[in-house]
Amino acid sequence: MGLEAEAPLCFHDFMRIVLVEGESDAVAVRTLAARLQMPVPRVLPVGGSKGARRAAQQLAGAQLFGLVDAAERRDFERVLATVFVCDPDLEDEFIRALGPLGVESVIAGQGELGSFRRLQAQPYQRNQPVERQLARFFGGRSGNKVRYARLLAQAVPLEDIPAALAALLECLGCSHAPEEA
Repeated sequence: MGLEAEAPLCFHDFMRIVLVEGESDAVAVRTLAARLQMPVPRVLPVGGSKGARRAAQQLAGAQLFGLVDAAERRDFERVLATVFVCDPDLEDEFIRALGPLGVESVIAGQGELGSFRRLQAQPYQRNQPVERQLARFFGGRSGNKVRYARLLAQAVPLEDIPAALAALLECLGCSHAPEEA
């Protein structure tokens, strides 16, 4: 039911798996692949960088790729041949790609700009760069990282996809943008 409309899959497609640290990374990869109108890859959060070894062992025989934060890259590089590194992490990659004003626009679209401004007014945050404040905002509330990973991946212009994500998607065959109407 509806299967005839989908692109045919081959065995090779099932064997390509992206390992990521957490759910926010997985959401970003899936969202960008969907925006590029490509088959959404199999993406498995491994529960932090230390989970890469266990996942690689369990998935022996599959073609594995990794997406990881810079500080944890060695954990992935020890067990995976192909690793893409977010510098320093996924949130900062999106903040650079969209710019602070672009990210604030996404936050405003969620009705949370007031909350972000309150965070900025906190004594410790006042003297921090806005990029650090934004990163703190994403990590400071349960569920924010995952929710904003999707929203930022939806907001980033396709030509400005962060380098690590763009390279991963290109490697997976998701490199071409949809034709503009």
